[in-house]
Amino acid sequence: MIKNYFKIAWRNLKKNRLYAFVNITGLTVGIVSCLLIGVYIKNELGYDRFNENADRIVRVTMDYGHGEAPQKVAVTGTKVGPQFKRTFPAVADFVRLEKRGGVITYNNQVFEENSILYADPSFFKIFSFKLVSGDASAISSPDKIIVTETTAKKYFNTENPIGKMLKIGDQNFMVSGVTMNAPENSQVKFDFIVSFNNLNASKTEKWWEANYITYLLLKDKNQIDPLQKQVTAYMSSVTKNELKMAGNQYLTYHLEPLTSVHLHSNLPSSLEPNGSITYIYIMVIVAVLILIIACVNYVNLSIAQSAGRGAEIGIRKVMGAAKSQLFRQFIGESLFVTAIGVILAIGLAFILLPSFNQISGKQLQFNALLDPVILGSLILLGITIGFAAGAYPALLLSSVKLAKILKSGFSFTSGQGVRKSLIVFQFIISIFLIITTVVILQQLSYIRNKDIGYNKSNVVVLPVNWKMLAKVEGLKKAISNVPGVEGVAAANNEPINVQWGDGITTADGKDISVNALPMDEDFIKTMQLKIVAGSDYNQTDVLQTDTTNQGKNFHYSFMLNEAAARQLGWTPEQAIGKEISKGVTGTIKAVVKDFNFKSFHDPIGPLLIFLDHDQTQALFVRINEKNTTSAIQNFEKIWKDRVPERPFSYKFLDDDYDAMYRSEQRTAGVFTTFSALAILLACLGLFAVTAYAVVQRTKEIGIRKVLGATVSSIIVLISKDFLGLIIIATVIASPIAWYMAHSWLQDFAYRVSIHWWIFIAAGAASLLVAAVTVSIQAIKAALANPVKSLKSE
Repeated sequence: MIKNYFKIAWRNLKKNRLYAFVNITGLTVGIVSCLLIGVYIKNELGYDRFNENADRIVRVTMDYGHGEAPQKVAVTGTKVGPQFKRTFPAVADFVRLEKRGGVITYNNQVFEENSILYADPSFFKIFSFKLVSGDASAISSPDKIIVTETTAKKYFNTENPIGKMLKIGDQNFMVSGVTMNAPENSQVKFDFIVSFNNLNASKTEKWWEANYITYLLLKDKNQIDPLQKQVTAYMSSVTKNELKMAGNQYLTYHLEPLTSVHLHSNLPSSLEPNGSITYIYIMVIVAVLILIIACVNYVNLSIAQSAGRGAEIGIRKVMGAAKSQLFRQFIGESLFVTAIGVILAIGLAFILLPSFNQISGKQLQFNALLDPVILGSLILLGITIGFAAGAYPALLLSSVKLAKILKSGFSFTSGQGVRKSLIVFQFIISIFLIITTVVILQQLSYIRNKDIGYNKSNVVVLPVNWKMLAKVEGLKKAISNVPGVEGVAAANNEPINVQWGDGITTADGKDISVNALPMDEDFIKTMQLKIVAGSDYNQTDVLQTDTTNQGKNFHYSFMLNEAAARQLGWTPEQAIGKEISKGVTGTIKAVVKDFNFKSFHDPIGPLLIFLDHDQTQALFVRINEKNTTSAIQNFEKIWKDRVPERPFSYKFLDDDYDAMYRSEQRTAGVFTTFSALAILLACLGLFAVTAYAVVQRTKEIGIRKVLGATVSSIIVLISKDFLGLIIIATVIASPIAWYMAHSWLQDFAYRVSIHWWIFIAAGAASLLVAAVTVSIQAIKAALANPVKSLKSE
């Protein structure tokens, strides 16, 4: 019996090839969308869960304020880990981490590396990174180093790396262990691990000077909330009695479960860029919507196709087929078609995975598609779709009365409202996706093109370390003589993402928390920052930063941004000449126009700018875009001549700026792709219903043509009802899309407005595509020979 059902299903597919193609294509696209998005979501939700102690590990984050503008960061001082272990019985152990770049030398070859992890000896006890060879205790020794498998192959090829010597800067390290590569979904990634004791900061314990990621291993996973309360109470005592903080000043710490950090934390200074649980919800919604459209298509296609199955159903009923038997047959056909869709979806997923990786920014491997959880979910999904999409047509077809079939053939008109509702629902989804996609693309365009207060274009960034500080001035002079160079400056950080946190105090005792940017005297004019009051730094200001003679001649000249001046209660003009202190007292020389020194998610806060050549970590070179290639080639020659011990490397400031919004760019890519798919699938569904309507109205169309109806009037007759459905869908989808887009934009401090024309344009685009789709069937019906139509009817 079952074999017979599948035979009939196969014959029907061969007989109705157009319907079969549209049906299977729709289901395949819907299922492959769910499959790829499911793999992505599983990867995101699985972040850091490979750690055996994942449910007992927490990250400690810092929350502090000097008066107004509190700061929250992912880093802490060196004292937090050891002090919390000594103080709280719930803490089993701690590990402090700092990731740095460095120059590594091996066999007279020099490499620039960006992922050297400094870690406490407890690193391998807390995290589950597996050693391939060697001893985990190696990071207890300051002269030993552990490398990953990929790094070992890069440096030593097939040789045994154990016992080999690597030099980081001027210090020699012996390779004493090889660990497996960190999983792709781990927030802790590295190429090298060395002892935290190699850092000067490890020699003292400080609450401040926060540059280190601190993790705690708890004895019990249920102790996170109780420990948080204890930490809050303890730090309240510390700030008052040990740190002598008063008034609005405070320092405290928060505990973030390890498995929540990636999707639920957006704090700056994390080891890796975080994801967002919001985007996970978006991906789930998109996958479900695409699948719903595919299922609705199947229902409409099945009903449309059923118009030609009246004879088959009638014969089966005459031969004694029960309603339940017919129901099982049609459900079996639905499962058969769905199974084909599932098989094709798996094959298509393997083909599309590299492209999906580019859109999503992931590095998903092919074996992720064969994960037992994914395959099990896919099978369950296929069965669910088969029953859900096939149930309504199966009930409809199996419930037709035999007398009705024998008298007038199969005709189903009572469910027109259902079918039209399904079409409206499909286009609600499509128009919703179009509108939200347009808003996301507009916001990204706004981010790229908005005046952020300085010119980030055509700026080359050259990394600098502390060993090069004595060579910086010579490098600046040599680089400034290169043709096409318009300016050279030095600073501690890129102006697109200033992380340095500090506090300042006015002469009358007012405190505020600020971000701080140490720079040299050429930075303001090179980056084309705007001074609204006061004047730029000059050589006199540089001479005042003289630290010789025990700093007796040292004097700070500060600059503030407008936000800092406002928080201190001054206009830009009033701020000039005022004294403020950040440990050392200095005079405010200028106020710069507010500029975005963090992402658009954050409002512009108070910023302190000061001269400090010793804090230089990068050179910024503005070049003429016509001379880019030759200028960089000249930079490399100068670098190799003056800094032979360090490989030449560079990047562009606007590339780093774009990288800050990578997750938004991925979201835009996902929405654009799946919006196109949604429209495609919705049009397939519209095509099916139009075909059904044409079949049902064949006699009517023939009579109208005999009575003189023109082709255009018949096209309008068939099209008008369906195009009206698109207008209804636009009206319903618009407020829903507005609400979702508005909610998404609230995550940005600086954002676009949602214009009315977006809704009109989305509806018009959908209407145009639908009109073309409907017209194909309408023209075919209008051009048909009425004699043939009336004869067959």
